[in-house]
Amino acid sequence: MGYEEFCARFKARMLAMAGPTFDDGGSIADYADATAPTYFETYWQREEDPEGCADADMSYWGEE
Repeated sequence: MGYEEFCARFKARMLAMAGPTFDDGGSIADYADATAPTYFETYWQREEDPEGCADADMSYWGEE
């Protein structure tokens, strides 16, 4: 899978699971656009599907 598809699927997963904004009003789409490339650039994370990477990232949300 190429970069564009990986990032699009990562972003789509976040938006489907969490909606358009964080509790503070920040854009989840903007966050996903900035975060997806970091997962793609790391070989072992890229080998996992983008939805799994998005789920892993979201699992930390809300932790202080």
